[in-house]
Amino acid sequence: MSIALTNAAVPTLTRTDKVRVMVVDDSVVIRGMISRWIGAEPDMEVVASLRTGLDAVNQLERINPDVAVLDIEMPELDGISALPQLLAKKRDLVIIMASTLTRRNAEISLKALSLGASDYIPKPESTREATAAETFRHDLIQKIRHLGAKARRGTAHTTSSPPLAPGHDRLRTAAPGAPAAAVAAAPIVRRAFGLLPPKVLLIGSSTGGPQALMTLVGEIGSVIDRFPVLITQHMPPTFTTILAEHLARASKRPAHEAIDGESIRPGQIYLAPGGRHMRIARRGIDATIALDDGPPVNFCKPAVDPMFTSAIDVWQGSIMSVILTGMGSDGMRGGKDIVAAGGSVIAQDEATSVVWGMPGAAANAGICAAVLPLNQIAPKLVRVFSGDRA
Repeated sequence: MSIALTNAAVPTLTRTDKVRVMVVDDSVVIRGMISRWIGAEPDMEVVASLRTGLDAVNQLERINPDVAVLDIEMPELDGISALPQLLAKKRDLVIIMASTLTRRNAEISLKALSLGASDYIPKPESTREATAAETFRHDLIQKIRHLGAKARRGTAHTTSSPPLAPGHDRLRTAAPGAPAAAVAAAPIVRRAFGLLPPKVLLIGSSTGGPQALMTLVGEIGSVIDRFPVLITQHMPPTFTTILAEHLARASKRPAHEAIDGESIRPGQIYLAPGGRHMRIARRGIDATIALDDGPPVNFCKPAVDPMFTSAIDVWQGSIMSVILTGMGSDGMRGGKDIVAAGGSVIAQDEATSVVWGMPGAAANAGICAAVLPLNQIAPKLVRVFSGDRA
């Protein structure tokens, strides 16, 4: 099955503006495979294919890449040791950590994010399996494209989000054939918060999400104590197990991978397990977790939209949802449904997002009651769950 690798939200780069990629992996097979994939894309090129982290550190200034795909386990200097040395030499280097799906590598990948890596990607156990290799290719190319294009434009963490304009149900659109910039320049339409008091907090995130989630849950303890919090982060199995442990430590509240059929209670953080969609169902008077092994949604499994839309049958309009940093548009359609039911959506702003794909799609659709920097989302949630819906 062929998966399209283009994305209209990413500006087309000219031939001289190709994203420069350095591939660092001790496996000649993996280096060759990744190099072929990148070489087939018109907007990126491989400028170096290296075997060790030491080679990468020593040759970085000469190669001057925009993006480094960095393996974790390598001789001489492993990926987690090379990471700070690479960033010390080039602060704006985009580093994507690559590792197999082991608990140790998942822990190291999350540590790498806290040390400055931009993202991570799990390598399939065997590249001979067509589906696994195709998923790996799709995800890697998209990460390089989005993160690399942003690095080339020099906008990482420096751009300001467009201003908010009051209004209801007015979409930001450009005339047919107008460039994407015409849409981006228009003000974002903000709608009022829902009138019903929220009974649950739903959060969706992807690229850059783990660090954003850790920050957010650490500041909303009073909300977690009184209401259930459900999170879908685009992440594979094993990684979500580790993330749940990190969220528990950051929030000082119980957090775990959701279990099919369990009741949803206040004081708990439920994380969608990697490889399964997390939906909400009603059993008697209880709201319960319903894990779904269906096909990917928006190329993701778990995906945010199934969580958002299924919650409406249980809580109707008493839903507060948050869309954090991430590629693509997952969460936007579900967010529309939540707003139509009377609930509310908050999106992270562009300046603090690693990638303003998911929150940007929601903001551009005119469904957000607020578009805020990450450090302002928690205080806003505390106020909203305390009755302030201004």
